[in-house]
Amino acid sequence: MNSTVWAALPYVAFTSFVLGHLWRYRNDQFGWTTRSSQIYESRLLKLGSPLFHFGMLGVIGGHVLGVLIPQSWTAAIGISEHVYHLVAVTAGTAAGLAVLAGVVLLAYRRFTVAAVRRATTTNDKFMYLLLAGALLTGLLNTVGSNLLWGTYNYRETVSPWFRSLFTATPEPGLMVGTPWTFQAHGLLVLTLIGVWPYTRLVHMFSAPVGYLVRPYVVYRSKPADTTDKRKYARAWQSPVVPPSR
Repeated sequence: MNSTVWAALPYVAFTSFVLGHLWRYRNDQFGWTTRSSQIYESRLLKLGSPLFHFGMLGVIGGHVLGVLIPQSWTAAIGISEHVYHLVAVTAGTAAGLAVLAGVVLLAYRRFTVAAVRRATTTNDKFMYLLLAGALLTGLLNTVGSNLLWGTYNYRETVSPWFRSLFTATPEPGLMVGTPWTFQAHGLLVLTLIGVWPYTRLVHMFSAPVGYLVRPYVVYRSKPADTTDKRKYARAWQSPVVPPSR
C-alpha cells in the first residue's frame, strides 16, 4: 500500500498541477490573482508578507539543493556531509522560521480583522492549513532529524525517490522506511501541489510583463459644470451647454 501511494500520488498531484493551471488560465483569468486585502489592513501585512515570501525563497532554494542535487555532486566539489548538514540546519531553520512567522501573522490578520475575515473563503482556510502543516513537518525534519533525535540522511532515500519520479522509473520503496515526519511532509506537499491551481497561490506564476509594453493611461479632468447645482453630479453626465444666441 505504501509503495502504491508513493508511486501513484505524485503523478496525480503533478497532473492536477499542470492541467489545473491550464484550465484556470483558459476559464478564470480574471480570478488569477491573490485577491489582495491590503485595502482593509496594511500594518500586519507589511510585516507578514515579506517574512513569508523572502523566507519561502530560502525554503525553495534549500529544497533544490537538498532534493534535486545528488549527494555525489556536492561531494565531488569538496562539500562534506558534515558541512552540508551544518549549512542545511542553520539556513533551513532560519528560512523555515521566517516563513512560519509570516504565515502566523497573515493567518492572525486574516481571522482577527473583520473585513479581511469576511473576504476569506473556505478554500483559503484549507490552503492555510496545508501550508502550516507542510512548514511544521518541514521544520521537524530539519531540526528534529538533525539535532533533537539524531541525524537522518534524507539524501539517500527521499531525494533519490523524488528524482526518480522525473525519470518515469519511480522507486517508492525508498520512502517506505523513512521517519513519519518525512512521510507526513511529503504527503502534505503533494496535496498542496495538487490543489495549487485552484487557490490564490496561482499568483506565483504571474508577472506584470504587460506593464512594460502597454500604452500610457491618459487621465483627463472633468470640466467644471457651472449650470448643475447638485452637490454630487453624475460623472458620466455631459454638462448642460446653454443654447447659443
